[in-house]
Amino acid sequence: MQIWAGLGNPGPQYAMNRHNVGFMVADTIAEIHGFGPVQKKFSGWLQEGRIGSEKILLLKPATFMNKSGQAIGEALRFYKLAPEDVTVFYDELDLDPFRIKVKRGGGAAGHNGIRSTIQHIGENFRRVRIGIGHPGHKDRVTGHVLGNYAKAEQDDLIQMLGAIGAEADWLARGEDVRFASDYALRMQD
Repeated sequence: MQIWAGLGNPGPQYAMNRHNVGFMVADTIAEIHGFGPVQKKFSGWLQEGRIGSEKILLLKPATFMNKSGQAIGEALRFYKLAPEDVTVFYDELDLDPFRIKVKRGGGAAGHNGIRSTIQHIGENFRRVRIGIGHPGHKDRVTGHVLGNYAKAEQDDLIQMLGAIGAEADWLARGEDVRFASDYALRMQD
């Protein structure tokens, strides 16, 4: 069993924010792979399903971003899983838009949702970093991160979400390199 957490802020006003791309990924994976209904659990919204032979618990913390780790920690302890069984999907300023990187462990790199997750479960979890690009100057970061995806980005956003959902089987199997490689091939089309 694995816990896959998509990070974001709750509420319709944040739905299309770049900071909510983790929520978008969780929703897309649930739809593509036919996950069960949403349940209110662990200070968040949980959906259960299977990807290949793996049982996946998709979690969207209902806390704000800077307290995301609370929900992840609650679920981890309830199911008696290890941090290695957790994957977190989140926005990354230092990656070009719609690029992804997968890694295990490491620091928070200034991301409050990751900082909170590290505080609650340690740093030995898998991260799928989803590029949102940097606006160029640090004074514009907050507006960029909390800004909505532009109309001109919609097609790329839809393609990205579909590619992550389509290649999620590789993540479920622990084949991170294959996931990233096949994702990149889909995005070239």
